[in-house]
Amino acid sequence: MHFKLLIALVDEDKTDTVMAAAREAGATGATVINHARGEGLKVAKTFFGLALETNRDMLLFIVEEHLSRHILETIGEVGEFSEPGTGMVFQLDVEDALGLSSQIEQLSDVVEEQI
Repeated sequence: MHFKLLIALVDEDKTDTVMAAAREAGATGATVINHARGEGLKVAKTFFGLALETNRDMLLFIVEEHLSRHILETIGEVGEFSEPGTGMVFQLDVEDALGLSSQIEQLSDVVEEQI
C-alpha cells in the first residue's frame, strides 16, 4: 500500500468542518498543528504592531494514494480555497511510514473497491 501526505492550511474556525469532510471522503485521521502563521503576496496589516490576520491550523493527513485526490479536492471545496487568502492544500509522496497498521487494516477493503 502506498501513501500520500496531504498538508492543509486552514482558518482555525474551519478546522473541524474540514476534518469531518476529510474523514467522510476517506481520511482515517490527522495531526493538527495549531496557530500556524503564513504570509501571502501581500503583507498582512497590523494595528500598533499586532497582526490583524486570523490564525490558521496545519492539518497533516497520511492517506492511501488511490483516495488522496478525492480527499484533497474535498478539503479544497469545504475550506473554500478558491477564494484568495482562505488556505491551501497540497500532497506529497510518502516514501515510507511506520505506525499505520490499524489504518492499513481498515483501508484494505476500501482501496480494493476503488481499484
